[in-house]
Amino acid sequence: MFNQFINPLLSVGIVFVILLVSEFLWTIRELRGEMSRKFVHMMVGTFVAFWPFFMTWRAIQVISVAFLVVVLITRRLHIFRAIYAVRRYSYGEPLFAVAIGLAAVMTHSKWVFAAAVLHLSLADGLAALIGVRFGKQRRNIIFGHYKSIVGTVAFWVVSFIIITTIAVLSGSGFTGTWPIILWLPTITALIENMSTFGLDNLAVPLLIVAVLNPLLR
Repeated sequence: MFNQFINPLLSVGIVFVILLVSEFLWTIRELRGEMSRKFVHMMVGTFVAFWPFFMTWRAIQVISVAFLVVVLITRRLHIFRAIYAVRRYSYGEPLFAVAIGLAAVMTHSKWVFAAAVLHLSLADGLAALIGVRFGKQRRNIIFGHYKSIVGTVAFWVVSFIIITTIAVLSGSGFTGTWPIILWLPTITALIENMSTFGLDNLAVPLLIVAVLNPLLR
């Protein structure tokens, strides 16, 4: 019973520390632009992905609502410049919180939830960073926004690794997963490439949950 209260509080505290660290790194100019924003997404998202292993689903749902409120307030007041300093307008941060809450409602599989949120943090984050670093000369415009081919390939590779790893670690939890491992990363990569204004932060994890959840025995 004690852990039901202390674990959520500690988790929120850790997320707050990550935000403070990112803000400090932004202040001393160690992080800037897309790098600072994705640093927060990757650190927070990877931590959140494993919340079901030590936290109740109800706690995750409640915290996601609280996160959404905090994101909307800080966005309005321009707090946490490391997240909102990017000039490109995006709904990514509020949709990040919404996706976590909806994923916790749609599935009660720890592994499915982890796969969905890791796509938010690692696949999306690494794709953006690699695309910015190596894909500047091969950018194509999708719906008015720049998307890097290199970044899309990076997303596919990370998605493939995440789904494969989750399938292996979950043991007999999934049935018929291996064909999914081949085509699901392709679909998620295409969604990430075509999405604008951060809408992939909602579409990708919910697709992961919708596809993988029925495969549970």
